[in-house]
Amino acid sequence: MSEVRETLTYEAFGSAVRELAQTIAADGYEPDIILSIARGGVFVAGGLAYALDCKNIHLVNVEFYTGVGTTLEMPVMLAPVPEAIDFTDKKVLIADDVADTGKTLKLVHDFCLGHVAEVRSAVIYEKSHSLVNCEYVWKKTDDWIEFPWSTEPPVVKREGQILDA
Repeated sequence: MSEVRETLTYEAFGSAVRELAQTIAADGYEPDIILSIARGGVFVAGGLAYALDCKNIHLVNVEFYTGVGTTLEMPVMLAPVPEAIDFTDKKVLIADDVADTGKTLKLVHDFCLGHVAEVRSAVIYEKSHSLVNCEYVWKKTDDWIEFPWSTEPPVVKREGQILDA
């Protein structure tokens, strides 16, 4: 992992999603469904859905990263897992914030195969060592990325205790 950090602001994120959507539209791809990989992909999917005028958004929860630079051996889909039948014969655009190892995107892509008419992926960032080469990428980098939604600590602990109160 690079020691250099790339910081994405909310303002730059808005521009990135818009540019990504313009690239997708210019390519002539019109997804029937945008499949968001939670959590970071939720922001990307929402922006793309508005920009591409696609109202059919689904969400898949995948656990892989357990901390900064630490992962499970393999990513796993968490319940509730979408019904593959909902994607039958649809053009699906998988949206995520980053293709780092590519393992999460590969898991979701493989989940779609055999059910959909076509599946493509869109990410804000793609790293050179990713197993998956996404069709739509805003920027390629090998730096650690600080996303605007994950640079600050949570305001509550999972037990419900409000922090900094």
